[in-house]
Amino acid sequence: MATTIRNPLEWGWDQCRHAVAALDAIGRSWDHAEERERDLAGPLPVRRINIASFREIFVRAAADFGAYRTDVVFLCVIYPVVGLVLARFMFGYHLLPMLFPLASGFALVGPIAAIGLYEMSRQRELGNQVTWVNALAVLRAPNLGAIVGLGLILVAVFLIWIATAYGIQTATLGPEPPRSIGGFLAAVFTTPAGWTMIVIGIGAGFLFAVFAMAISVISFPLLLDRDIGLGTAIQTSVRAVLANPLPMAVWGVIVAAGLVLGAIPLFVGLIVVIPILGHATWHLYRAIVPR
Repeated sequence: MATTIRNPLEWGWDQCRHAVAALDAIGRSWDHAEERERDLAGPLPVRRINIASFREIFVRAAADFGAYRTDVVFLCVIYPVVGLVLARFMFGYHLLPMLFPLASGFALVGPIAAIGLYEMSRQRELGNQVTWVNALAVLRAPNLGAIVGLGLILVAVFLIWIATAYGIQTATLGPEPPRSIGGFLAAVFTTPAGWTMIVIGIGAGFLFAVFAMAISVISFPLLLDRDIGLGTAIQTSVRAVLANPLPMAVWGVIVAAGLVLGAIPLFVGLIVVIPILGHATWHLYRAIVPR
């Protein structure tokens, strides 16, 4: 069959039509989710798990990663690039004090970045042939509107965290940008103001992290897997955390530690860390929410 090269106007028109169709799908998915919410007889059940369950969860995550290693590495190579660009921006514009809040805040929006990986694990579970293109199937999900809505909530939480971190830094170290990296590190680790910033910042960051994890750790996989609304997904995620306080606390530590380790070598480690955590989150969902 012969193929033709379209001109830029035709290509641009097609992209506009796709964008309008996507917006229409989002609107319809919101309406459908609201109707589905009214049909639910009660809250979804959640299981109790223990820390030992994480071994099987990560074994399955590693199997997913191994099965589609080339595809997920291709998909996730953007994360270290974005990290390096942000770091360069911070150094270039005297915003060095905000580098750590930005890097740590990535954990708040991490579930958004990993949603394509959840879909790949779901498709593999169904026995389908999977490539990185399957990650884009999220755009055709019936619950796309609810998924977008939850993503916007996490972005809002992230922005509030950045504003809070800046306020803490300004209130403790002052509004003046550091003259050098050495001067900034000395101010942070050798002065009372610096230690005050560390203590308050860690405390505030912990609260943001707990809130973000509670509303999202199960919600995104659930919205991909079930025909439910955003409210039910968030409620189920919160109930899962409350039913498993110690395992979920350990899970949060594992995620945070993984992201830190992945970010240390110029963010390159995120190419492996993000896929493993993403696939593991899908299997965590499977372990907690019965089919």
